[in-house]
Amino acid sequence: MRIPNNPVPGPERDYIGYGREVPRVVWPNEARVAINLVINYEEGSEVHLAADGRNEGALGEIPYVMDPAYRDLAMESVYEYGTRAGIWRLQRLFDKAKVPVTFFAAAVALERNPEVAQWLRDSAHEVCSHGWRWEEMWLLSREEEKAHMLAAIKSFEETTGRRPKGWYCRYGPSVNTRELLVEEGGFTYDADAYNDDLPYHVQVLGKRHLVVPYTFTYNDARFVMAPGYGSPDDFFKLLKSAFDVYWEEGATHPRMMSIGLHPRIIGQAARSAGLAAFLDYAQKKGGAWFATRLEIAEWWERQGLGV
Repeated sequence: MRIPNNPVPGPERDYIGYGREVPRVVWPNEARVAINLVINYEEGSEVHLAADGRNEGALGEIPYVMDPAYRDLAMESVYEYGTRAGIWRLQRLFDKAKVPVTFFAAAVALERNPEVAQWLRDSAHEVCSHGWRWEEMWLLSREEEKAHMLAAIKSFEETTGRRPKGWYCRYGPSVNTRELLVEEGGFTYDADAYNDDLPYHVQVLGKRHLVVPYTFTYNDARFVMAPGYGSPDDFFKLLKSAFDVYWEEGATHPRMMSIGLHPRIIGQAARSAGLAAFLDYAQKKGGAWFATRLEIAEWWERQGLGV
């Protein structure tokens, strides 16, 4: 019996991608690997009892979810570490390494820390919308999701002085997200996919739309998830191994590498050492183009790749 590729409403699934015909992209300075560092800036916009009637249960140091009869002050405090201390340890690290980063930022999170928003105003780092709040888009109606999308854009314009040109949902999009992005018309790309090492185009509402895939693999979240990293060395070794493979492949077919970071996780002192070690390694080895996601997207479009 033949099983349809798309038995429910939403985008068609593509199991093939580029196949054996992988584009031979030429990154700036003939780099072998384009490396995009992503700060998931969610602190202050996460689920909490007052707004949602439940406590946050994801990507904290605490391996359980507190009963919603009680306010989880401990989990709230874990998130506050990211926005009070962790983000500034990362700022010092990125400034020292002189690398640009992409902020997957929830709009409300930046509203609640104007100093981080001012840092973004003063820097060349990219603001990519992580939604109005760090919320589950698939639980919203199409109308609610559209309203939250427009609210996020307006908020970013007010806090950072510019609108986001990229979009990334919490964990995953709804079946309406990509259509809403194309309808809005101001987005260069979205990152709501985990299915490739390079950007690619899809057809949405009769228009060509760019997807710049993300990854959970090279992500600091495994410090607080099982099975996870036991030490900063584990994180460094994973990133180094990936970069070395991409670097070898990049001799003929340059690749893209995404690294996912959270201020409340990698911003802890010991863990940040693993990230610092990798940045030092990649820069000394050479062949890496550290770029924002928007820079990668715009470069891809200018080269006419993946058409």
